Amino acid sequence: MSIVLSGSGLTIEKVVDVARNNVKVEIAPEALERMIKCRAMLERKIEAKEIMYGVNTGIGEFSEVVLNDDQVKDFQKYLIYNHSAGIGDPAPIEYVRGAMTGRINVHAHGNSGVRPEVTLTLIDMLNLGVTPFVCQKGSVGACGDLAPMSQIALLMMGEGKAFYKGELLEGKEAMDKAGIPIPGLQARDGLAIINGSNLLTAMSAIFLFDADRWLKQALIGCAMSLEALKANMKPYTSKLHEARGFKGAIKSAEIILNLVSGGDLAEEKVQCKVQDAYSMRSTPQVIGTAFDALEYARSQVEVELNGVGDNPIFFPDEDLQISGANFQGSPVSLPMDMAGVAITMVSIMSERRMNRLNNPALSVGLPPFLTKGAGMFSGLMLSQYTADSLIVEQRILSAPASIQSIPAAADQEDFVSMGMNTALKNFQILDNAYGILGIEIMAAAQALDLRDYKFGKGVTKAHEVVRRYVDFLDIDRPLYPDHTNMKELIKSCEILEEVEKVK
Repeated sequence: MSIVLSGSGLTIEKVVDVARNNVKVEIAPEALERMIKCRAMLERKIEAKEIMYGVNTGIGEFSEVVLNDDQVKDFQKYLIYNHSAGIGDPAPIEYVRGAMTGRINVHAHGNSGVRPEVTLTLIDMLNLGVTPFVCQKGSVGACGDLAPMSQIALLMMGEGKAFYKGELLEGKEAMDKAGIPIPGLQARDGLAIINGSNLLTAMSAIFLFDADRWLKQALIGCAMSLEALKANMKPYTSKLHEARGFKGAIKSAEIILNLVSGGDLAEEKVQCKVQDAYSMRSTPQVIGTAFDALEYARSQVEVELNGVGDNPIFFPDEDLQISGANFQGSPVSLPMDMAGVAITMVSIMSERRMNRLNNPALSVGLPPFLTKGAGMFSGLMLSQYTADSLIVEQRILSAPASIQSIPAAADQEDFVSMGMNTALKNFQILDNAYGILGIEIMAAAQALDLRDYKFGKGVTKAHEVVRRYVDFLDIDRPLYPDHTNMKELIKSCEILEEVEKVK
């Protein structure tokens, strides 16, 4: 089944399906009709010599420069050349495919004035596996992701570079091998490809998809630690969280209770304290807050995925064109800064529980550093060091990018969102989060092996999956392979998928 792009209904899951899973796309027939109608209006206005930003004027500081007929023909080419100004390594293919998907959905509204041939070429590139080489850095997240999107637009002229069947080729060679005709760029076409925050939005969609799955595993890690630490489970009672009313907390408490259900702790067969430390009893409130933050970020990202992020914007029914700032990335960058902070926050709490598992003064009878040979062996002492180093990096990366504007284009573009920086650092935060949570879960599995009571069905399954990849630490051994295996296990979501099968 193809995903039909019509200008609405594009979710983060659909973006991931196209970007990561190579699901094919098509344009809705009514969307194509809107695009044809809008292009006809644009061409009438060009013929009438109506002044339109980026069509027959320069851009940015040069927006007051009116182009003559000959210049209009070549302007789009030079616009794309000039804006292909990124730097460094290529963005992962899934990010670029996500950006192309979002851009097609913008065009589907019929407000961009782009020739339909250009949009249909983007669709062919997605479906036939031609992905432009796009430098990951260079966008300031206003006027859209101009530098990276321009490297996509180069392919419309048979230029640039592209990945095809695992090879990096010259753009024209990749297009020829895939059998995709080169559409060229005419008036407005180039700017219609680049003038939106599509790459940072696609990256944000992919991040949110992965972060949600990480948070669910953070609940699993928490439940494993709670079982090992003989937690008082009364703070997870649904009635308590319903009294306050936060949806994320209600959801988190319910999931944790389900994970420990069927075990001795849940059935009050294990003696526990009257009140546990915050890193244990306030987990539903903290992870719940993260779920709520991600839900808000999702709502903003999906508005952007389905909106007209472009400039200028054309309204054929009113014979109207308006130049504004619908390319501004701030509606995405601000909530995505918060989403990154949320992952860091939950990671910090994960490390605090791991500390309690290690510390004999806090672990309710577990051996120091979870080793039976304390003194001769150091157990998981250094695992905490690794988690701490990753958390400090997360904290540095959690400084918001959305307030870091540096003016550009002779102060014509004097406030920019820096949303690409947000998108880039969020993936670094999440990469560290996989490692931190992996270490907590590894420690919790070690601690559970040192207890002699029955665990909840979800916790038992999670422990079983961990033991497929990491052995019990009986005597000291180099731990870096275990840490890396756990990180990859969390990233794969195998624990989550196996636990979700448990009834």
